[in-house]
Amino acid sequence: MLKDYLRSRIKVIVLLLIVDGIFASSYFLFNMPAVTVLYPLFLSFAVMLAAGIIDYIYTLKKHGRLLRSDIPEASSPLEKDYQTIIDKLKEEEEFSRKKASEDYNNMVEYYTVWAHQIKTPIASMRLQIQSEDSDLSRRLDSDLNRIEAYVEMVLTFLRLDSDSTDYVIREISLDDVIRPVIRKFARDFITKKLTMDYEPADIKVLSDEKWLSFVIEQVLSNAVKYTNNGGIKIYAEGSVLCIEDTGIGISSEDLPRIFENGYTGYNGRADKRASGIGLYLCKRICDNLGHKISAGSAPGVGTKISIDLSRREVGVE
Repeated sequence: MLKDYLRSRIKVIVLLLIVDGIFASSYFLFNMPAVTVLYPLFLSFAVMLAAGIIDYIYTLKKHGRLLRSDIPEASSPLEKDYQTIIDKLKEEEEFSRKKASEDYNNMVEYYTVWAHQIKTPIASMRLQIQSEDSDLSRRLDSDLNRIEAYVEMVLTFLRLDSDSTDYVIREISLDDVIRPVIRKFARDFITKKLTMDYEPADIKVLSDEKWLSFVIEQVLSNAVKYTNNGGIKIYAEGSVLCIEDTGIGISSEDLPRIFENGYTGYNGRADKRASGIGLYLCKRICDNLGHKISAGSAPGVGTKISIDLSRREVGVE
């Protein structure tokens, strides 16, 4: 801070030194005794030093107030001009913030209405194929599940940054969350002839049932999508939920980035339907819930997603 202060006052300091130099030289030009020069020079330096210390302390106090966003009164016309500019910038920022919030709320409202409207024909189509048990009905049911998942993904993406996100943290049975998700993909397992090895966890965790269900559904959806042979295994290691598949796997260079927004990797680029949003949403939700999600994989071997539910950084409602 002292260096910055001296740098800001360098012009004044140089000017005062020049004035003192002129004052001293005038005495020497008239052959005056040295004491008549040094004494007033000493006094002027003492006054300059005292004034500098006082000004430095005043500047420090003003700097501290500015750091606390407590703008002091302007002490010069230039500071008044700066404060006028700051006030205008604050007004523009507030207007932009309100406009962005209003636009965001309108967008969320529109897509929420759209999502509820599109669920009606989805439910109607599902009712029409429920009575059938054929390859075509199973494929259609799988496609409808995928459409529903995309709709929920849109809503989840919009709600993540909403001020009214409805997290309800309480103690829940992990098995009660997993079983409905597995049933949702039952036809996909039959259609692709995949096995499901589910070991009941028989544990309770502190989480939000709806949001945790979305995370598990997204992970299981990816496992089904990228597994053509073998099957999927769901089990718990202590308080860590593991979803393991025998699918195509993830390359080592893609693995560190699979939770980034929009990142699809090599497999995602091969599958044109991949959006790269699902695992990003899982990561964001897990962070909000105080959980930790990680992945381990090898190409051609499969992928294991682990969700650590042991953390207690969230409150209980």
